[in-house]
Amino acid sequence: MKKAYLAFLFFVFLVACSDSSPSFVDGASNGSSKKMEGMILVHGGTVTLGSNDSRYRVNERPAMNVLLDYDFYMDVHEVTCDDYRNTAKSGNLKDFTECEDDQYPLSNVTYYDAVLFANAKSKLENYDTAYTYSKAVFDGDGHCTNLDGFAFHPEVKAYRLPTESEWVYVASRGWEPSRNSWNADNSDFKAHHVCTVEKDSLGFCDLAGNVKEWVNDWAGKLLDTTIVNFVGNAGDGNIGERILKGGYYSDYASNMNVVSRGDDYTVVSSSMAKHIGFRLAWGAIPEPTWLSASGNVQSSIVSPIASASVLKSFTGTNDMILAFRNDVSGNLAYINYKDAILTITEISDSIDVYHPDISPDGKKVAFCTKFEGLGGDSRLYVRDLNEKGTNLVKLDVASAAIPRWRVLENGDTVIVYVTDAGNNKDDASFKKSSTWQVKFVDGKFGVPEKLFDGAYHGGISEDYSLAVSGARLLRARIAKSSSTVLDEATDTVWYNGEQACNVSLAHDGSKRVAFLDFGGNTGRKFANENYSTHQRLLVADSMGKLIKSIKAASGYTFDHSEWVSDSENSNIVATLANVNGAHSKIVLASLDDESIVELAEGEELWHPTLWVKRKAKIFGNDSGGSQVGSSVLDLDSAGMYYNNSGACPRAAIFRYKMELLWHYKDSAKTVILGSSRAYHGVNPKLFDEKMKAVNMAVPAATIYGNLYLFENYILPHMKNIKLIITSIDIDRGYLTGQDSENIFYKTYKSYPGYVYDENHNFWKDGYPEGLYQATYESPSADSVLERKMREDLGYYSLFGSSWATTYIRVREDSCWMDKKSDIYRMNFGLLERLLQICKENDIFVIGVLFPQDPKYKNTGAYGYTGLRRSEAPALIQEISDLSKVYSNFILVDENKMGDHDYTDIMGYDNSHISDYGARQLTHRLDSLVHTLDIEF
Repeated sequence: MKKAYLAFLFFVFLVACSDSSPSFVDGASNGSSKKMEGMILVHGGTVTLGSNDSRYRVNERPAMNVLLDYDFYMDVHEVTCDDYRNTAKSGNLKDFTECEDDQYPLSNVTYYDAVLFANAKSKLENYDTAYTYSKAVFDGDGHCTNLDGFAFHPEVKAYRLPTESEWVYVASRGWEPSRNSWNADNSDFKAHHVCTVEKDSLGFCDLAGNVKEWVNDWAGKLLDTTIVNFVGNAGDGNIGERILKGGYYSDYASNMNVVSRGDDYTVVSSSMAKHIGFRLAWGAIPEPTWLSASGNVQSSIVSPIASASVLKSFTGTNDMILAFRNDVSGNLAYINYKDAILTITEISDSIDVYHPDISPDGKKVAFCTKFEGLGGDSRLYVRDLNEKGTNLVKLDVASAAIPRWRVLENGDTVIVYVTDAGNNKDDASFKKSSTWQVKFVDGKFGVPEKLFDGAYHGGISEDYSLAVSGARLLRARIAKSSSTVLDEATDTVWYNGEQACNVSLAHDGSKRVAFLDFGGNTGRKFANENYSTHQRLLVADSMGKLIKSIKAASGYTFDHSEWVSDSENSNIVATLANVNGAHSKIVLASLDDESIVELAEGEELWHPTLWVKRKAKIFGNDSGGSQVGSSVLDLDSAGMYYNNSGACPRAAIFRYKMELLWHYKDSAKTVILGSSRAYHGVNPKLFDEKMKAVNMAVPAATIYGNLYLFENYILPHMKNIKLIITSIDIDRGYLTGQDSENIFYKTYKSYPGYVYDENHNFWKDGYPEGLYQATYESPSADSVLERKMREDLGYYSLFGSSWATTYIRVREDSCWMDKKSDIYRMNFGLLERLLQICKENDIFVIGVLFPQDPKYKNTGAYGYTGLRRSEAPALIQEISDLSKVYSNFILVDENKMGDHDYTDIMGYDNSHISDYGARQLTHRLDSLVHTLDIEF
């Protein structure tokens, strides 16, 4: 995009379209005979997403072609405050609008706010809805911050957010009309901007100004290929990043173009900002296509429904993994409920996957290549339960089917399997098969051991006294003694010889057996009603007597039932098949109240297994000392520093920082604090080992938040701290303690762990044993982030860009000091307070002015968030002079007003250094520390 055009957009604020709407064309491929008020019909075509230009972000490359072979409608202009308010009144929406003018675009809205608006508008006009969910969560102002069980249905003819492909297709065709008049006020960067749509023209208003706009997609991969009817990625396995398109009224960025997909900071579904709004599209998307997290094209997706918090009432823990076969792709898929943003991960492979079972530690999965009822040779495999399915191993036997993990009394982990999973109705054929077990240690199989004749693939009790099977008949093997598998046993048939299948034995000591039947007489008599095949889950006791029956929802039948057991709770996971026989849902059935909760939905979901780790109660040490006496941690709150409320997009990073804090509370001697500049700029592992450094910096952190963290957590618990290294962000001196950038202002209340700590005076009277373990096991967001935080001690490296590849950008008005000098003074006082506390506790403080893009020398701004360059030297000197009062402080200026020696490759963007820059800066700090009088 040409720079002249971009410069023109810098001051765009409001677009008010005239009432003379363009004429509409009826008869779109998925259109309506009804005129769609305020929308324009767009005929399909080809569009390019992303770019091959290396200056763009990783998820904005490479260029990918999309063919849209359908027509759709899209709003002429962004949804206004008046639009929202009118729909809110009649559509039962929360009215949170605060606008200077009702014709201004609605802003400060979450993705979920936009979704609810689209649904409400669809209902008001008697359409089905494009979005479904089970529960909505709102903040105190009425904004929706989460939708449990959220799913998008592109095949539904309804109002919805446009896909990125649709938005870019419209924007790249130059359908935005010329501006007839505009004026701007430089001081606050707001403008009135008139967009007139000529009659019968195809004209969209303000695709590049006013507010950035939510689109429907997750922010995932792009591929160098052509995709038909692309609707985005099937999910974002990181922290739930969404896509924003277009520019906004005070955006100085030269990346306001159709390629850009983001904002200044990562945006998730619950993000809000004064420059974020949306417009709607309408119409179904035929035969949609997604991209999986691994980059595979998918014609269907699986959607999680129930959240971890919902399932916790059934299982007692957040530590759960649901694994199953996606029969459309043939792949193993799973959901990790410790991830606060629930997504589906598929392990792409050519090997058939049936009857998966997760290892006792939750780290591996066993599966076979034939399913129950199908005879013949089967192969058994084990692999790591991660997105790559690493460390695949095969059991070297002629045939092995339906694996089941178990832990023996001696502690050995074994897998029980059968030689044939076929029809067990014929006695002679059944006895030719057999049941075996094999040790699995250090990623390797041991020597298989035969247990007994007969394919008892429904499970074996912990004491080996009962084994069951079902693939036409419900067979049981009942031993005379539980002491050894070699004792004599009786093979019998239960359930009066009627047909039964999907047999599963509970592993909670009860020896209960769950199974499905074919609407037989025995089941009907017990249920006291007639029912069809697989319409009821049946449960028998250890002697085969029916004790429970649970009915499927209307229009569905059960299949693939399996026990979900732990030491305290037992439930049953199963699939639901619709009237067409498609296994479209996975559900969890409670034996206590016979309730059923939906876990996932898709086209064909088979063989679910739900792994649950039961957390033991954690008691404190009552011997005094540094422990909390006789206390029991509430595991619903302790260490729960993250969830899917989305109140703070950076909460996922804070969650790992808290884990690091509790883990290194006794060993850390150096702590890095500050904003993203320190988070990406100081590598603890490069310091002298005796310094024992941990990086506790967090993106967008303020001095207020850093001080709160220091006073309430670091100082009371990291008692061996000798050195604090912190970023000094003078250009961010306009931020207050009440700014949304500070999680410790009010958003921390959305995360139970912080509230729990606060209610216990931050454990200043003694650390409660088990808090680190509770934090370690609490919900997280991203396996990559988790690994990097743990391995690199809180440091997050940046690669793939440089000073040379970035355009210069000033995010805020450089003159902010004129109006906000009092805020700067307050922050200066907070810095002094930190220095005073550290001096009283013999802690040395190194403040760092981090390098920024040297091209700021050619502007009037000090850095990314402004501040006049002419003001900066005096402010820097004032901070440096604090060392005259606080002998424990030294200021290190690595920016030098842009005259630094951090080469192009050492820069990442306008405001951050790359990993190469972090190496140079960290080595310099390490050398400096060695000259100081600090005893580590």
